[in-house]
Amino acid sequence: MRKRMIAGNWKMNKTFSEAVVLAEGLARELEGGTGDVDVVVAPPTVDLKGVAEVIEKEEAPFALSAQNVYWQEAGAYTGETAPNMLEAIGATYCIIGHSERRDYFGETDEDINKKAKALMAHGIVPISCCGESLEIREAGTHVEFVVDQIKKDTEGLEITDPSKYVIAYEPIWAIGTGKTATADDAQEVCGAIRKTLVDIFGEETAAGIRVLYGGSANPSNIAGFLEKEDVDGALVGGASLKADGFADMVRSAMA
Repeated sequence: MRKRMIAGNWKMNKTFSEAVVLAEGLARELEGGTGDVDVVVAPPTVDLKGVAEVIEKEEAPFALSAQNVYWQEAGAYTGETAPNMLEAIGATYCIIGHSERRDYFGETDEDINKKAKALMAHGIVPISCCGESLEIREAGTHVEFVVDQIKKDTEGLEITDPSKYVIAYEPIWAIGTGKTATADDAQEVCGAIRKTLVDIFGEETAAGIRVLYGGSANPSNIAGFLEKEDVDGALVGGASLKADGFADMVRSAMA
């Protein structure tokens, strides 16, 4: 049985002090625990230390994630962050391959694959994103497109514990646009992802890898997504910036 996961991607929002306040608020909202649901928050890199300290001080029931990583251990890579740096600060998850990284910064499936391998070598769980544009969706080739991403992103990965690798399906046309894929849309692609994982890793491993939905998920629509067989939770964007609303989504996953 796969544990559900609700992960909050704060993107490029919140100063250091604002991030601390948000983390403290979320800790209060979830002080009763999160049941059998894994909760993850991903603040900007400059806020990681502050949020890590809140988690430790408050014994908060959520884990720390970075939003990005570079695959080299050290060197002349100005502006980048190595996986051992994330490990040292207490990050146990890291988002990779987000559509915004792909679109704005030209990241490729090869890059995402290298990042996954580097993270896993340090015991950090990748939350590896995939998804299609509106053009691909309207052409009816979205399932084929996402399956191809999964094959490239997982090439050569060795997964002995399926709970240590997470996929987030995020239809790009539903991110920050006000448009939202239906629960059936999500299940169609998440189900295809699961079948592809069976082909790659075998049925037992594939059955344990969590597949999240990302794309304008919020407190009012999360329950519908969670009803679907192959949707194991959500990667939440804007709705994760308010402690009470994000906590409501966690509580929906607990139900």
